[in-house]
Amino acid sequence: MLSGKRIILGVTGGIAAYKAVQLLRDFQKAGAEVRVIMTPDATRFVGSDTFAALSRNDVPIHIFPENHSGSSETWVKHIQWAEWADLMLIAPCTANTLAKIVHGFSDNMLTAAVLAARCPVYICPTMDGEMYHAPSTKRNLQLAEDMNFRIIPPESGYLASGLNDTGRLPDADTIFSHLFPNQSSLPLANKKVLITTGPTREFIDPVRFISNPSSGKMGIAMAKAAKALGADVILLHGPITEKIPHDVTALPFESADDLFALVQKHGPNCDVAIMAAAVADYKPQEKALSKIKKGDAEKTLFFTRTPDSLQWLGENKKAKQILIGFAMETDNLEEHAREKIGRKKLDWVVGNTLNAQDSGFQHDTNRVLLLSSKDEKFSFEGLKTEVAKKVLETIFQA
Repeated sequence: MLSGKRIILGVTGGIAAYKAVQLLRDFQKAGAEVRVIMTPDATRFVGSDTFAALSRNDVPIHIFPENHSGSSETWVKHIQWAEWADLMLIAPCTANTLAKIVHGFSDNMLTAAVLAARCPVYICPTMDGEMYHAPSTKRNLQLAEDMNFRIIPPESGYLASGLNDTGRLPDADTIFSHLFPNQSSLPLANKKVLITTGPTREFIDPVRFISNPSSGKMGIAMAKAAKALGADVILLHGPITEKIPHDVTALPFESADDLFALVQKHGPNCDVAIMAAAVADYKPQEKALSKIKKGDAEKTLFFTRTPDSLQWLGENKKAKQILIGFAMETDNLEEHAREKIGRKKLDWVVGNTLNAQDSGFQHDTNRVLLLSSKDEKFSFEGLKTEVAKKVLETIFQA
């Protein structure tokens, strides 16, 4: 799978930098052509001459090195190499370099090359456990995922600090499995997964509508998690500002009627449906054709029910099709979620409450209760990306 691949290996200033030497050799043994870019601090752990000798290429560090002759060949190398590469892997990636990447800093050759990259960029966050668990690092990892950087999570074990915690650089086999997963062995390989996310808008007049605060973050996280498990994802999304993953089929909707039409079209052909959209239950019976003015006579609005896409999927569910619903509650979460399983013929429901801290609309984190039609019960909390991964791994026994 690596034969003929062109890889940039970025090495930053952590103690695990010495492991990147063996990683370079493993890439080469697998048939890849590898070029190395180091940060200045990385040279404190491994000399650039080591990587230059093994890669048979110069190892750029600074955009403007001390012996810079004025030739453009040196200072545009980050552009040239970024265009050359099929993929870029930063291993190890320190908390400092991670922060620079997500905030657009380009103060050395590696961070500049990341900005110029046209290929997939994989990041191996590698640091001491307390640094990895720090809120700023968690936030930066979330930003990296939102920007479509691909995170290879660190392993747990004995660290340079002498503590046992999470933050170790994974071995080459683990890294390879993330770069080139064996799709046929993944639990959702060859499965079509339909995911809905974001709010609906039900217009009263051309400038006013009924909606909710849904950001679409949880549905986007589910789409990324499903892709990681090998799925072919169709993402139906309402009006959201979250960045949509580039490797999914994304179709927009605005109203509950729009969503229902898309679900009727794509739902029957999917193997799994994950209905995370926040859909209005009611819409105005009539939409005013022009803006309702303040000076107009007092107006009474009449509402009617919107079509229930989740109910329709349950009533028309095919054999072996898996239906996963979401429940947002302010009280009695488990009771209402279990009732929803039976009423809408769900296989699983993911419930969360607006009363929990750092949970629900707009937050990057979530606390959920996962219930099955077979009375299984699980609870998860953390970043929405992590929660989505745990939910799908639990359902599909990844």
